[in-house]
Amino acid sequence: MLEPTLITWILVVFGLLFVLFPMLFIQLLMVLRPHSHKTRDICIGKGEDWRDKTHFRMSFGAGWADLIIWLPLLAVGSVGVILGQVWGYALWAASGAISVYINIILWFSEREYVYPAYGPLVYYTYLWGFFVYWGAVVLIYSVLRLARMTL
Repeated sequence: MLEPTLITWILVVFGLLFVLFPMLFIQLLMVLRPHSHKTRDICIGKGEDWRDKTHFRMSFGAGWADLIIWLPLLAVGSVGVILGQVWGYALWAASGAISVYINIILWFSEREYVYPAYGPLVYYTYLWGFFVYWGAVVLIYSVLRLARMTL
């Protein structure tokens, strides 16, 4: 049993408010209404359009992958860490690794198109930054907790 610490609770609350719920909303929108103006405004910038079929398909595929793999790992892992279970930290570490991996790719691949629409503050914090920062911290924190370090 790995009792939740203050850091655990901070990461859970931040993850729910700024990672899980926003991504769940965006990816449901992407999967259910991929060609709507609202989806495009949120995903690529107000008044923007998909660059080409590959851009659309990547976004559509990421929406499904997030809903099927990443968001369930994050949600179930969060429940597990609140319960102090080792499996929760293992699932959390996996969700953190996925978050860091895909969002670093998106951070660079989407910069040319999304950055001008939102500016540096929003781009490097809320749009991609929170996912990279949260994922890295959760991954490191989970590994340390699984190694039985007290934080």
